[in-house]
Amino acid sequence: MNHSARWSNVLLSPDRTESYLDYARGWEKRIGSFLELSPPVPASPPRGDLAGIPFAVKDNIAVEGFNLTCGSKMLAGLKSPYTATAVRRLQEAGALVVGKTNLDEFGMGSSTDTSALARTSNPWDTSLVAGGSSGGSAAAVAAGIVPFALGSDTGGSIRQPAAFCGIYGLKPTYGAVSRYGLVAYASSLEGIGVVAESVGFARRVFEVIRGIDPLDHSSVEYLPSGQTPPRPRLGVVRGLAGLSGEIERAYRRAADLARGLGMEVSEVDLKTFDYVVPAYYTIATAEASANLARFNGIRYGLRPEGTENPEQLVKGARNRGFGDEVKLRILLGTYVLRSGFQDRYYVRAQKIRTAIRNDLQALFGAVDLLLLPVFPTAAFKHGEAGLTPFQQKLADRFTVTANLAGIPALSFPMGSEAGAPLGLQLLAPAFEEERLFRAAESFAEAVPLEHPPGYSEEWRS
Repeated sequence: MNHSARWSNVLLSPDRTESYLDYARGWEKRIGSFLELSPPVPASPPRGDLAGIPFAVKDNIAVEGFNLTCGSKMLAGLKSPYTATAVRRLQEAGALVVGKTNLDEFGMGSSTDTSALARTSNPWDTSLVAGGSSGGSAAAVAAGIVPFALGSDTGGSIRQPAAFCGIYGLKPTYGAVSRYGLVAYASSLEGIGVVAESVGFARRVFEVIRGIDPLDHSSVEYLPSGQTPPRPRLGVVRGLAGLSGEIERAYRRAADLARGLGMEVSEVDLKTFDYVVPAYYTIATAEASANLARFNGIRYGLRPEGTENPEQLVKGARNRGFGDEVKLRILLGTYVLRSGFQDRYYVRAQKIRTAIRNDLQALFGAVDLLLLPVFPTAAFKHGEAGLTPFQQKLADRFTVTANLAGIPALSFPMGSEAGAPLGLQLLAPAFEEERLFRAAESFAEAVPLEHPPGYSEEWRS
């Protein structure tokens, strides 16, 4: 891996490590991508394909000896007693965890502004959000602190921050990567994926972390078809509405570029497109309500003082430990699961999910890849100057489709406009990640990767 040679010895000598830390800390003062930055000092040179390469891990993925906070007051200070399978496989390949990155609390958000523990900003412009919920991972990679980082994607939480920060973001096929060690939010939708500075890193990391895991019953044997068309048929969606000018221009430019790259481009329709957001949030909040019931302050987590009985302890822990966005999703999920409401909301959402899968299955009979925006706009402003939480949820319509269907998707950079990166995504049938990588490589040759102001590689010399 030629692209890894620049990184492989960063943590293997005191001088290089100090230069690395100076660079990372300089960026951290500006962007706050890490909740915990603690590079290891290897006793001996690591071995493996990724030997000595530093990487970061989103703080809802377990790494023994590091915190596991999920960006929440509920779990602040909790040390993980074990390591997630995806992390362990990277460590066995020689890669080194340098820290845990910030996220929207329990992965619920599109900005990383719902974190209770830190504020993460976009390396391109600190007045902009880094995206979410894997905003810390994406910001760290875009700033050049690490070449890749692990994140989780429940409804676009890897692809959207990757697009906002001008890097690559892979959401794998559901089950292709073990979820063991990922703190559950919406179990049937989420999975561990990767943000990376290059297609090569994204591919290699995915090759390392994928595969069946006896510790995760939802993991499956990775069985691609092995058919990667040399001249792929690319579908572009007809009549997309609500796109900002810069995203619409990027989408049209990518379609034209694809034709120039030899792809067969055709317009397609997604009949179920208008239903993806309500179906997604019905299912996701229902699963969140069930999964987060375990956080009650009894075994671990926030334990408020002054409580006199178990009922007060649970109420106090959940009231003080959870932020507003998490509380909202738990309440919505509890509502749609109530007796008498399941058929009206949850069961209907699952039927829509089946229709979405069938729609995509028919579509992939006519095309090999699907091109979509990632988000209707480029990165937006922090706080009231940006998008409201409701607007952010509606904007998820381009990303949640892949999660509902369990198919892979890869966001890739398409240049920048007005000082902000632009990103689009490719979707493929299940287990066809290689189609995504090859197409993204073709786009990368035509659209050189851009870096934010202040990005430098001089510290490696």
